[in-house]
Amino acid sequence: MFAKGLIEYIHENGGRVLLLFLLFLLAIYNLYSAGITGFALICCIPLIPVIIFFGFHHKMIMFWILFLVNYFIMGSLLYINLPCPISLPSELLELTLLFAILIDNKNIKIHNINNIMLFALLMWLFFACIEMFNDTCDLGFHITAWLIEARLLVFQMIYIYCIFSFLISDYDKIIKFLYVWAFLSIFAAIWAWKQRTIGFTEAEKSWLYGYAARTHIVNGIIRYFSFFSDAANFGCNTASSAITFIILGITSHLKRDKIFFLITGSLCIYGMFTSGTRTAVFCFLLGGFLYIFLSKSAKISVPVSITGVLFLFLLAFTTIGNGNSMIRRMRSAFDKNDASANVRDINKESMAKYLKDAPWGMGLGMDTQKIPANNKYKILSNTPPDSTYVYIWVHTGIIGVTIFALMNVLILLGGCRIVLLNINSSVLRGIGAAICCGFVGINLGGYGNQILTQYPNTFLFYGGMALVYLLPRIEPEYIKFEEEDNLRIAEEKKRKAEKKKNPFYDL
Repeated sequence: MFAKGLIEYIHENGGRVLLLFLLFLLAIYNLYSAGITGFALICCIPLIPVIIFFGFHHKMIMFWILFLVNYFIMGSLLYINLPCPISLPSELLELTLLFAILIDNKNIKIHNINNIMLFALLMWLFFACIEMFNDTCDLGFHITAWLIEARLLVFQMIYIYCIFSFLISDYDKIIKFLYVWAFLSIFAAIWAWKQRTIGFTEAEKSWLYGYAARTHIVNGIIRYFSFFSDAANFGCNTASSAITFIILGITSHLKRDKIFFLITGSLCIYGMFTSGTRTAVFCFLLGGFLYIFLSKSAKISVPVSITGVLFLFLLAFTTIGNGNSMIRRMRSAFDKNDASANVRDINKESMAKYLKDAPWGMGLGMDTQKIPANNKYKILSNTPPDSTYVYIWVHTGIIGVTIFALMNVLILLGGCRIVLLNINSSVLRGIGAAICCGFVGINLGGYGNQILTQYPNTFLFYGGMALVYLLPRIEPEYIKFEEEDNLRIAEEKKRKAEKKKNPFYDL
């Protein structure tokens, strides 16, 4: 009906439509070349109802678009100049999806968010709202600066949690989510291989040998970053993804899934090593060791334990593989005299002296541009935090970082409890365990590097944890599906056996 009416309008008002279309193209060009201007904003207003209309009628398509935007948005800055804040495309899609889901209240399942993860996120949100009135720096309240910071550190998690909880409601959608994640991870690993063997694009060269040279070329070793924001983000993401997909491969009952996920996990391990991110090794290992407790199977936990300990021993206590620059780089994570690790420790000691007098931190949104040179906390804003947890410690104090850590611990423990006690299906338990292990890995990455709330990690791992909390609700439906699938496979095997005995069986 909408399309028919649109065609009739174009037929009757062809000249006006052409003029509006030309103005729209001019606005898009203006947006690309000059950034957000009044003219560009006004001319792009017609896009808003179109996006909302599309979101209402094609929620899952918009979800997959949101997935792709989250995965590629940070890396796109290397190749194009976005005329808007980096978070804006993702936020617009998230809010549109949430609006469409909430308006369509016939299908909304409010009980899907009634769990410990919602409590943990609301606890962090409540504290962040208190931080709005933090005036540690004696510069007054900066509500706008607070909102800009809180969007990424707080609201993004809640948007993603609600979208996953309301929209991903069955086993088929969960498997599609895991497959899309796997394909994107494969692409990221292949792109890193391309950078290493074929070379960088001109845009990548400009970034690497200019702004990023200090951190991405270490002792002559290039740290590859694929299309992520930096090598640390790429390394921690692929390490956490690797343990997720390897566990999925181990626990899957279908041969094709088992092979596909194990190959994906292996490619992610390759990507982890090319990144040269030393924390990534521990992300992978910690996820593996958590799985020992979640597997509830000696047949699985014993070989995983032996493999993990052997891997750790080879890196920490031998020189095997030292001919490879990436392995040498990873091995330096065990060097107590490593220069970069010592610099981080010195920075933390310096920060701790100032934060003794600031239990609430500097305040969300208080960066070096907003703090004058004569302010006591200017040095805090100039010192690189080097990790997400240190960044939150600096901006919200010991109180804030404790609440943030508690939020993540509650989310993880709630997910682990579901895997251990509330799921009977070994396949669903494997999915839950895989995502929990990836989540603990990316949190360790956030302790060592400033990557936890960067794209696409929040979408993948906090969204993934929302799915873990949904698994008990979809288990009855999955068991029915599994029984039918097993019956179909048994009948297919029987038919093939009969055909082998009697070639004319189908006739």
